[in-house]
Amino acid sequence: MYEILIVEDNDELRNILKESLDENDYSVFICENGEDAINLINERYFDVIITDLKLPEKDGLEVLAAAKQKNPNTEVIVITAYGTIDKAVTAIKKGASEFLTKPLSLEYLKMLVSKVISNRKIRDENIYLKNLTRGKIIGISDKIKEILQFVEKVADTDATVLITGESGTGKELIAEEIHYKSARKDFPLIKVNCAALAPGVLESELFGHEKGAFTDALYLKRGRFELADKGTIFLDEIAELPLNLQVKLLRVLQDKSFERVGGEKNIKVDVRLIVATNRDLKQEVKEGRFREDLYYRFNVVEINMPALRERKEDIPLLVDYFLKKYADLAKFKVRGISKEAIEKLMSYDYPGNIRELENIIQRILVTAKSEVINVDDIPYEITNFIEKDYKKAGLVQRVNEYEKNIIISVLNQTKGNKVEAAKILKITRPTLLAKMKKYKIK
Repeated sequence: MYEILIVEDNDELRNILKESLDENDYSVFICENGEDAINLINERYFDVIITDLKLPEKDGLEVLAAAKQKNPNTEVIVITAYGTIDKAVTAIKKGASEFLTKPLSLEYLKMLVSKVISNRKIRDENIYLKNLTRGKIIGISDKIKEILQFVEKVADTDATVLITGESGTGKELIAEEIHYKSARKDFPLIKVNCAALAPGVLESELFGHEKGAFTDALYLKRGRFELADKGTIFLDEIAELPLNLQVKLLRVLQDKSFERVGGEKNIKVDVRLIVATNRDLKQEVKEGRFREDLYYRFNVVEINMPALRERKEDIPLLVDYFLKKYADLAKFKVRGISKEAIEKLMSYDYPGNIRELENIIQRILVTAKSEVINVDDIPYEITNFIEKDYKKAGLVQRVNEYEKNIIISVLNQTKGNKVEAAKILKITRPTLLAKMKKYKIK
């Protein structure tokens, strides 16, 4: 059932509007002033809000702003007896669906609400269809099948999920799969990369801040947890979360509440939490960088994503998917890939996992010489790959080897022309010569 909020200070009109819309079997809520409306908007989700422009406490534009900040998909119809072109333009610019002037035609309003909700249904269906075709987990390996079966079991629970695995293994895709198979699928999936935000910014991003909480806090800001209300929040690179924020996150898990930065009001949220990391959290706990109580809160359900080298039978499917995804990069209409080229791609260990395979396919398409990908099109680092135990290789060793192989590949492509190779690599010629000397490339 669709939920509608009516905000009108005129008692008689407010009740008439409610009775009129109740006839259409909507769930209708009413408020007589803007402040009560904003508080209610912050507490629950509305599909349509009908608000008078001139209201006690807070006006209709403030109600509109609060509605759009809580959920951009909420449709807002603004009505007023003081209609002007300027006010109409302001309301539409701020996201109103329609602007109506009094006296109102109840039949027209009912028709308009029906139209707005019909458009909403169409948009929801489009989102649903888009979700059906979103980046799914591709694979036929036993490990992937086992993981997908497990996802089916945990998706409809509210259990916190910890997704572990090396970078580039598809942890974010698993988080999406869990969300869109859950009862929360019609509500937001909010993603946060904890490593991508500075510690000083991260608290405000996660929990929001009050106006004036710090120098640049010119406006009230709702954090990602508030935006994810009734939905799911995915925290990637969770091991990067500072200890002081770990305490605050623990409280959210325990009490489902928090305060904004600089605020005193206790904010309740209903959020399902999924976290991911490429680190060993047990080791992080031992070394004092991660709270033990938070780790056990996370580790209700754990899903470990296998490295690509552990599921090589999935490589042909992934290659086919990326060839189709990036087909426009090729000079030719690529019709396929030779068996020998596939075998060569399957012989490589992919320290960067699926993300590295995706980048390699893009490079292959850019430099492909014909409609069929052959061994000659495969980058040098793969054709000259010597199997190694990457778990023993340190980060610097992996990066250096990867850089060396890219340089050799580009030099082969330019037939030894260092000026041209430097342009392709977007570095200076002296830098290229220094790297060639470092890696003993002749």
